[in-house]
Amino acid sequence: MSDNIQLEKIDDYRWRIPKSYKPGMRVPGLIYADEKLLKSIYQDRALEQVANVAFLPGIVNNSLAMPDIHWGYGFPIGGVAATDIEEGGVISPGGVGFDINCGVRMLRTDLKYDDIKDKLKDLVYALFSNVPSGVGSKGDIRVSAKEERQILVKGAKWAVENGFGCQDDLECTEEFGAVQGADPEAVSERAYERGKAQSGTLGSGNHFLEIQVIDQLYDSRLCDEFGLDLGQITLMIHSGSRGFGYQICEDYVKNMVHCLQKYNINVPDRQLACAPVNSTEGKLYLGAMRCAANYAWANRQCLMYLARQSFEKVLGSSWQKLGMHLIYDVTHNIAKIEKYTIDGKEKNLCVHRKGATRAFGPDHPALPERYKKTGQPVIIPGDMGRNSYLLVGTKKAEEETFGSTCHGAGRVKSRTASTRTTNLNTLLKELESKGIIVKASGRNTLVEEAPSAYKDVNDVVNVVHNAGISKRVCRMRPLGVIKG
Repeated sequence: MSDNIQLEKIDDYRWRIPKSYKPGMRVPGLIYADEKLLKSIYQDRALEQVANVAFLPGIVNNSLAMPDIHWGYGFPIGGVAATDIEEGGVISPGGVGFDINCGVRMLRTDLKYDDIKDKLKDLVYALFSNVPSGVGSKGDIRVSAKEERQILVKGAKWAVENGFGCQDDLECTEEFGAVQGADPEAVSERAYERGKAQSGTLGSGNHFLEIQVIDQLYDSRLCDEFGLDLGQITLMIHSGSRGFGYQICEDYVKNMVHCLQKYNINVPDRQLACAPVNSTEGKLYLGAMRCAANYAWANRQCLMYLARQSFEKVLGSSWQKLGMHLIYDVTHNIAKIEKYTIDGKEKNLCVHRKGATRAFGPDHPALPERYKKTGQPVIIPGDMGRNSYLLVGTKKAEEETFGSTCHGAGRVKSRTASTRTTNLNTLLKELESKGIIVKASGRNTLVEEAPSAYKDVNDVVNVVHNAGISKRVCRMRPLGVIKG
């Protein structure tokens, strides 16, 4: 528990852990939350992890936590930290997480609820049949060893080149679907083995594919820009780099522990094992992590292709005629090299976002032309019984949080605790009463991912919106859910 941490209130949505809390903290901790969410945040040791992250060499400004923060490996999930590369700044696998580039993409359609209400069950069953899901699931999109290496460098572009999408999809994907600097030589044979049959697979845990309907508009101008309206059907896909990324994290977490002594790095938790970004070890991890990130973008591109196929089959029309266009794809487990002004000087920073979403404001050079005016689309999924959101990034986020915001609802119960306290039949009846159809590859997944295991995403989004680090556009509610 984090009961002994006395937070300093900055305003209704920001709280500080002072540097004086622990000798060795290089910067304060800054938590985005309101009084209601703080009660759940205090239930685990996530705030202690925020303080621990503040020990990292080269860290600048603050060790940050989003309102969906909860305990994780080394870093809290919902944690953001940037290190100054020129000043010995480090990169930490624990600041990215095991599911590298776990992320989410959102598609709009030209369909309204009335267009699909009688075919909703058929759509859910087609998606469940067409999209491989579950632990260790393998897909029909098989690749050779040579192609797998191409995926690691090209990312979603490989999928588009092989017929699994179109050029517009790449423009609507963070980093245009592939971060530069991936190094296939930095990846272990074990990771290659785990990844070779998992392209186009959903995976397990909190990964999902969801048919949604827009039930609330917040900004009519932005909704018009995105072509969104009340009652419109949207689709959301949440997945990552599967066993491939997990293995890369596992490999480098072990390898980096010795770097603490080698580079005389003092951190209060060995799970924060790290190395200077410019060191041999740092460069190798960065190259391997980028491979996993590109693998994940290719995976979500393939999943979208399979989802489009499913809609085509059930509705008897092409995805183009159905208007199934990608709004955006964002990652929320990654480390990026980005430029920011610190104390009046432009710096190259290594920005760790673990369970946090990039949220660049209007006119940012990294955005495609179509989003220069609006700011970057930010996609925040909730649990399978409540809502999800589309927001946009802001200039304030660039100034305060290294262009970052929350990534979801955030757990309040472990999977074990949720399994112990959730009755499956009661859960299914509750979802059915809300008109939500659910299909899952295992009964355990459903009780582990019950809505009661999560904070209310409406509360989380309320904080980031009112704090000004992202801006609400519209809200969706689930109609049909495929769980891994």
